[in-house]
Amino acid sequence: MEERVTFELENQDGELVSSEELLGQKYVMFFYPRAMTPGCTTESCDFRDNYSDFESAGYQVIGVSPDPPSRNLRFKEKEALNFDLLSDEDHQLAESLGAWGAKKLYGKVAEGLIRSTFVVDEKGEVVTAYRNVQAKGHVSRVRQDLLG
Repeated sequence: MEERVTFELENQDGELVSSEELLGQKYVMFFYPRAMTPGCTTESCDFRDNYSDFESAGYQVIGVSPDPPSRNLRFKEKEALNFDLLSDEDHQLAESLGAWGAKKLYGKVAEGLIRSTFVVDEKGEVVTAYRNVQAKGHVSRVRQDLLG
């Protein structure tokens, strides 16, 4: 699936993080719709609680949302998250990976972030894409696929 990930986004501390500086590293990048909401908290805390397993297998974990850095900082502090949260406020990265578009929300179709996770290799290419996932139980599936 050779899809190259390219971005330069601010993390929760207002520091720029780019795909270029991540070359040579593997990472799991998950997109969540909104910090401090029930589903996003469940998913983020699940990644937090399994972080050491991903790390020992050679993967970083990175969260991405359309939230501004200040909201991501509050979220990271409140939930003691142990990885960067990037702000994709113009949803350009989400769109490029197909994680932004029409979705059904409470029976209505709306445009927005589609909860998705991407496994990226050392060359910055997506090797696995999990699209339109559920917040609960999703991390264990990614973990199982990557770590066996």
